[in-house]
Amino acid sequence: MKNHLSFINVYEKKNLKSQVVTQLLYGDTFKNIKLLGSWIKIKNDTDGYIGYIKNKNFPQYCQNTHKIWSLSSHIYSKPNIKYKTKKKLSFGSKIEVVQKKINFYKFDNSWIKKKDCKKINYKENNIFKNIKNFINIKYKWGGKHYTGIDCSALIQLLLNNNNKFCPRDAKDQIKYFKNKVSLKNIKRYDLIFWKGHVALALSKNKLIHAYGPFKKVIIMPIQTTIKRIEKTASLKVIGIRRII
Repeated sequence: MKNHLSFINVYEKKNLKSQVVTQLLYGDTFKNIKLLGSWIKIKNDTDGYIGYIKNKNFPQYCQNTHKIWSLSSHIYSKPNIKYKTKKKLSFGSKIEVVQKKINFYKFDNSWIKKKDCKKINYKENNIFKNIKNFINIKYKWGGKHYTGIDCSALIQLLLNNNNKFCPRDAKDQIKYFKNKVSLKNIKRYDLIFWKGHVALALSKNKLIHAYGPFKKVIIMPIQTTIKRIEKTASLKVIGIRRII
């Protein structure tokens, strides 16, 4: 099945007051595990994540052909910039292109700019090339969207959109990636883990992460970040993983 909204919140329990644990982006497919009245227990096809979403009239089938490669992409009601709507799709969303016209693709009775899309099987040699586009994006627990994202989703999105598997949560990412590295040997694109948190090294001295205390995606010095997290949250680095 496929969701037809920009994003859908996935809850820990079948209750809107429950914690949002992740999100489904447009084009994400999932399996129904169980129908529970106005709720569905689902399993995300991409990462196997299980949670609860509100029951809606979801389309039954879609063959995604392209993915959104820009941070966000405007949707148009017609293939002309004069017909821009207020709706956008986020980086990592997927669409089924049914028609092409000049600089636009048609999908689901809407249009989107070609330049914002890549073919579904496209891979970037530099997996984290676009990560700085997320700088200053709002921190949101469970978020995977340009309007709000958390630390592990920031890593997962870049890998998934390059057709590489990555678990959803930091606690599973540190288990999945096996190549251990010491802090003194850290280099660009190594992952740094704390309990419940992950950051990406941009060099031996700098990292980027979606950081809750600062409420946004931010670049910080590695040593400053390690000292700050240890001081404010009493957490030490529990592992560094090389994934590239």
